[in-house]
Amino acid sequence: MVRINRRRLLQLSGAGAATAAAGGLAGILASSRAPAYGQTTNLHWVRWSDYVPASDQLLRNKIVPDGEKALGIKIQFETINANDIQARVTSSIQSGSGPDIIMAVNNWPQLYATSLADVSDVAEEIGNAQGGYYDMCKTVGIYGGKWIGVPWAIGGGLVVYRKSWLAEAGYEKFPVTWDQWHDAGRKLKAAGHPIGQTLGHTFGDASGFWYPYLWSWGGKEVEADGKTVALNSKETIESVKFAVPFWNDCCDPGGLAWDDSSNNRAFLSGTISATNNGASIYLEAKKKPDMYLTDKGTAMKDDISHAPLGTGAGGHFALPGPFIDMVMGYSKNQKAAKDFLRWVHSKPVFEEWFTSQQGYTDGATKYWEKDPVWDKDPVMLPFRDLPNSARLMGYAGPPNQKAAEVQTKYIIVDMYAKAVQGMPAEDAVKWATGELTKVYA
Repeated sequence: MVRINRRRLLQLSGAGAATAAAGGLAGILASSRAPAYGQTTNLHWVRWSDYVPASDQLLRNKIVPDGEKALGIKIQFETINANDIQARVTSSIQSGSGPDIIMAVNNWPQLYATSLADVSDVAEEIGNAQGGYYDMCKTVGIYGGKWIGVPWAIGGGLVVYRKSWLAEAGYEKFPVTWDQWHDAGRKLKAAGHPIGQTLGHTFGDASGFWYPYLWSWGGKEVEADGKTVALNSKETIESVKFAVPFWNDCCDPGGLAWDDSSNNRAFLSGTISATNNGASIYLEAKKKPDMYLTDKGTAMKDDISHAPLGTGAGGHFALPGPFIDMVMGYSKNQKAAKDFLRWVHSKPVFEEWFTSQQGYTDGATKYWEKDPVWDKDPVMLPFRDLPNSARLMGYAGPPNQKAAEVQTKYIIVDMYAKAVQGMPAEDAVKWATGELTKVYA
């Protein structure tokens, strides 16, 4: 092997190369591997499987590839069942590895707050540029004074119902009070068209009905201090007592085991007359008018409308759920993740996705209230105002980690499920109160 002295090396490589060699040449030679320059960052983004499939297709086939080109990164885009997200987040945090960005629903980010990256710079930039976030996004997305996720959108439910069947039951408009619900539902079920409502352990439709139902009677989980459990009240007990005959007289009993897609299938197959849901049922019927037909052979989409949940002595409420993109604290690609979120949440890019939703979700900022999508279909218009009638889990306290734990354990849902399966109302409330106390103690 021919030896090269320092003088010869300088002659061959120049002074700059020699300087570099002094710092790293020995390491390169020892490793027998050339240095890597300009390596592409690989980003892993996990979201739920959208109930508007066209939106997932748009992300996969258009928006994500555009993001790769715009930012010079490689993006692994993965969609999973929303009920599997929490298990995925937990296992990733425990192992210290996994997706860089994970979409969360409702107030789930509060559960993982100390394991998430600070994305305040990105969130504030987007909020300031788009008319400001709805309060619910701030409440769920901020922990300890910093943003723990970038709000993406807000999903919510309304009652989707068959107009013709309701008219046959004697109601030209959907019932307002719970007594009217009971009367209409009893007639609908007698005619073979029950109301469909889940009492199962599923992330959206169960909480989306039973929490507002509780509030409408005047019930609440805790006091405003966020510590004192207040569930065991006359109002809560009355709500449970009413729920039992309402369920037995009006509802499909199979709902005890339904997930968030079960009522979609039941409605589109013509086995239920009404259900609390997002707009996905109507959008599917609208997309395939020749497939989904009424018993008279007409397009089902023309027999569908939307209405608010029932009103009780405590008022009327809805439980929309923010969708928030969390950058995981273990991620080695936090800067790239934040750059991507800044890009994908920008007006021109997000507009593509928002249009594909057709009103299924609201924007996380108030800018999107004036989007042209709301002028295209009057059946979808009621969804635009859902964020303005919102109340969040944990009321009358904040939707914090403890409230998220209560929701994740389905304590409120199970209180009603136990009652409709035979437990006395007072005992069901007492059980739920005990479970809440374990969380809030």
